[in-house]
Amino acid sequence: MPLVTNPGAFWYNQFMRDKRIGVFDSGFGGLNTLKSIVRALPAYDYLYLGDAARAPYGGRSQKAIYQFTRQAVDFLFRNNCELIVVACNTASSEALRKIQREYLPKHYPGRRVLGVLIPAAEVAAQKTRNNRIGVMATQATVGSRAFIREAGKLGPRIRVFQKACPLLVPIVEAGQQDAASTKRILQSYLAPLTKQKIDTLILGCTHYGILEKQIKRIVGRKTMVVSEAEAVPKNLKAYLKKHKEIETKLRKNRTVQFYTTGFAGRFKTLGSKFFGQNINVTKVKIS
Repeated sequence: MPLVTNPGAFWYNQFMRDKRIGVFDSGFGGLNTLKSIVRALPAYDYLYLGDAARAPYGGRSQKAIYQFTRQAVDFLFRNNCELIVVACNTASSEALRKIQREYLPKHYPGRRVLGVLIPAAEVAAQKTRNNRIGVMATQATVGSRAFIREAGKLGPRIRVFQKACPLLVPIVEAGQQDAASTKRILQSYLAPLTKQKIDTLILGCTHYGILEKQIKRIVGRKTMVVSEAEAVPKNLKAYLKKHKEIETKLRKNRTVQFYTTGFAGRFKTLGSKFFGQNINVTKVKIS
């Protein structure tokens, strides 16, 4: 694992020449994805931002989600990130395309922002045998129909069945993923999807990766479960291999820094569990 750091002089980072990979999520869920990225690509320097003060994003308006995502992108680029992974499906489905097509060309030409939705859809399209894919996601992601759109590009015969799961992000954010009530809630959310005879299930929110073991027990071995923690590291590795003009700018000191807009103590406690090792966290304001 890279060295987990807590910078003593926050603004000094703006003037350093090292370039890092930024990872952004609305809260803790992206830490599960970051953990997998770091394991697959340990040499690089990373900066994680969890917008815990405004989580969850799933019930927010499209305008608010775009504003929050733009502010996170600004923060990460100002702090020497050359490439950003938006490890939030809600932000990926509701804000990413506008960020890529309109905001970056005007404000950060040459830099890149990637999402997690397309990599997950690609893995699911490769794995499905009967072309029936289920998606668990936030209300905003389900409403955007982004998974239906992207899966349709990958296979015209693919059918996508979605289920909004509004209680799951608060459960994960509260650290209640192992509570007895969580199993009952998961069963109620998964029942409509399993009735559709899906053979592949996308965990369409990075928070849900924390619940992956419970979900697998409920759906059984015949249903393949796809999470961003599986899909994104492979996609990022391939992207860096293809785009040497970005990869060569990235510093390789094996460090990870963590920031949150919420209460740093709480983020440190729960974040350490989700990331798999003790982390130090700095509170910041990005609005």
